[in-house]
Amino acid sequence: MEIVDYLRVARRRLWLLVGVPVLAAGAAATLVLIAPQQYTATAYVAAPALVGGAAAQQYTGNQAANQFAAAFSAAATSPRVVDEVAADTGIAASRLRSGLSVSQVGASSQMEITYASTNRATVEPVLVATADRALAFLFSSQVAIATEQVTAASADVTAATAAITAWETENEVTQPDKIYQATLSELASLRQQRLQMQAVGNGRGVDAATEAIEAGQRRLDTIGPKLPDYEALIAQRDAATSALSSARQGLQAARAQAQAADPAEVASVGAVRAVSRTRALVNATVPVAGAGVLLAVVLVALLELLARNRETEPPATPSGDPVGPSGPRPTGGDETREIPVARVGRATPVGQASRTGGRVYGSGGALEPHAGR
Repeated sequence: MEIVDYLRVARRRLWLLVGVPVLAAGAAATLVLIAPQQYTATAYVAAPALVGGAAAQQYTGNQAANQFAAAFSAAATSPRVVDEVAADTGIAASRLRSGLSVSQVGASSQMEITYASTNRATVEPVLVATADRALAFLFSSQVAIATEQVTAASADVTAATAAITAWETENEVTQPDKIYQATLSELASLRQQRLQMQAVGNGRGVDAATEAIEAGQRRLDTIGPKLPDYEALIAQRDAATSALSSARQGLQAARAQAQAADPAEVASVGAVRAVSRTRALVNATVPVAGAGVLLAVVLVALLELLARNRETEPPATPSGDPVGPSGPRPTGGDETREIPVARVGRATPVGQASRTGGRVYGSGGALEPHAGR
C-alpha cells in the first residue's frame, strides 16, 4: 500500500481514530476531576556538619554525601520509622508509604521529604515526625550504643579493681609490685654501702648492712612467686581502663554527632499547598490519549484486514457451495438440471427441418421444437 491508500483508510475510519483517544482522555480527565483534592508539602533536611564536618563520624570521604542520602532515604521509609510515625500521627502505615517520597537535592547532602494527602491538617505533622524519627534512627542510636560501651567498660574496670583488692587482702600486701621494685633498689644500695664499710674496716656497719640485705632478700623471696598473678590483674585493669577511655571518647563523638543532627536545627517544613489539578490532568490524559491512539490504529488495521478477507472470498450458492468456473454441481432437482447441448451441423433452412430427437434446428443454429408429423 502507498501513502495515499493509508490516508484513504484513515479518512474512512476517522471516527474511530478520533473517538477512541477522545473517550480515553475524557475518562482519565473525569477520574482526575472527581478525585479528592490533594495537598502536599516538603520538609528539608540540611545537616552539613554530619557529612565531612567536625561532627562527622559515620560519613566521611568523597562519597559521604551519597552515602548519607542513601542511608537517610532507607531510614525514612524503613518499617520501623514508618510504624513510629504512624503511632505519632494516627495515620495508617500503608497510607504513609503511598504518600511519602524522599529525594536527594542534586549531589549535595541536603534531603527533601515530600508527603501528599487529601487531609491538609496531617501533612505537616507527618513531615515533622518523619524527619525526627529518621534522624533519631540514624544518630541517636549511636549515642545509645556508645553509652552501653561506656557502661560495659566501667564494669570491667570495677571488676578488675575488686580482683586486685581481694588479692592484696588475701596476701596481706598492698601494691607488691612497687614494694618489690623498692626492695630491689634498697638491696642494691645496701650492697654498695657494705662494700664501702668493708673497705674502711667498719665491721659493725658491715654486719648491720648484711642483716638488712638478708631481710630484704627474704621479702623478695616472699613476694616474687606471687607477683605474676598480681601483675596479670594489673594488666587486666589497665586494659579495662584503656577501653573505658576509648568508649568515653566514642560517646563524646556520638553525642556531638547527635547534637549536629538535632531536628530542630537541621529540619524545616515548607508551606502546605494544594496540588495543581492542571498538572494532574496533563499527567493523566496525555499518556492515556497516546495509548488510545495506538489502540485506535490497531482496531483500524484489524477492521481493514477483515474487510479485505470478505472481498476475496468467492460467492456462495443458496445451498452454500461456492460457485466455480464450471458452474454449480447438479443436485438432482429440476431447477439445477443440466440442459442438453446439441451438436450444430450444417445449416438447414427453416421449414426443412430434420427429425433429430424431436427438435428442429433452423438455419441460424437455433433450437426450435418440432411439431411432429
